[in-house]
Amino acid sequence: MTDFNGLGMNLGNLSRVSKAKTRSISAENPTGEKGKGGMATDGIGASCARDLGQGWKVSPSVKIEPGETYALADIVGPGAIQSMWLTGSIAKGPLARFYVLRIYWDDQKVPSVECPSADFFASGWGQFAQVNSLPVAVNPNRGYNCFWEMPFRKRCRITLENRHHEPMILYYQINYTLTDIPDDMAYFHAQFRRTNPLPYKQPYTIVDRIKGMGHYVGTYLAWGVNNNGWWGEGEIKFFMDGDNDFPTICGTGTEDYFGGAYDWGVEGQYVEYSTPFLGMHQVIRPDGTYSSQQRFSMYRWHIMDPIRFEKDLKVTIQALGWRDGHRYLPLQDDIASVAYWYQALPTNPFPELPDRDYLEII
Repeated sequence: MTDFNGLGMNLGNLSRVSKAKTRSISAENPTGEKGKGGMATDGIGASCARDLGQGWKVSPSVKIEPGETYALADIVGPGAIQSMWLTGSIAKGPLARFYVLRIYWDDQKVPSVECPSADFFASGWGQFAQVNSLPVAVNPNRGYNCFWEMPFRKRCRITLENRHHEPMILYYQINYTLTDIPDDMAYFHAQFRRTNPLPYKQPYTIVDRIKGMGHYVGTYLAWGVNNNGWWGEGEIKFFMDGDNDFPTICGTGTEDYFGGAYDWGVEGQYVEYSTPFLGMHQVIRPDGTYSSQQRFSMYRWHIMDPIRFEKDLKVTIQALGWRDGHRYLPLQDDIASVAYWYQALPTNPFPELPDRDYLEII
């Protein structure tokens, strides 16, 4: 019998012991070393702890200067990230997309995760909305949590870039294990995109140019509506392993893909929901003055039904409303997305992330 490596945790195997080593990185232990937490003598909390001294919450957070890319973690493997918690400036309003999270696996020069931190945690509009799902939880007041298991064999490097013109404060905890990684475990990926506005009669591309073997595990959409009326008639399509004009998987409508039905409408109102695997957890409604457009946040985690591919994958979604004569109206909305998947390395380089002005939420 082989030893349990401490991965794939669930209630069914929680009683099993393993030789995996648990470690955690935070501002109080930036290297994650055993017995090295809470040793700071200087930090943001030093003044508050001046009567108590070392060990009394001296360095609970870090300051990241404008234009700086801060190394949150640099871990020598083999091992796996098991959970992350972040909060601070990354969670604030129209600036939410100015703080870019990147993760690099096994000394690759290109990131396998590149995403504004708020969008990575299904909070792309920068306003608090509860997320009650298995891999992602967002809790009062803008506490960002994720439980995606992220194995690596040689090295894991996690950075956060501050694109704002002011310093940012970040609180964070990255919990990981050092353990053996089976040959069949792939690497976690997440890619952000935004198109504003979507060109007329053009589907929105959630992700393309994925090369290699793996499986797609999730979609987050932040959708800003630029028209009146219903906007979610469009189909999501998964083109895999050489599909050209027509996909292997074709959905029936936007709200259907996210587990709802019939416009999410109950008694003439959109109804938010957040469940373990899918949700439409946020509706930003016009306030009668400057907040003039409806905005929506939606997630769909393919945990029980991953979409497997052997060579390549492309994912698109249509933006469709209604026009006169009961005809579809191709929409030109503000759509941002995060695609989540696992695949074997190497990672195909991502499209260049838009500049700060394009990312700003207005």
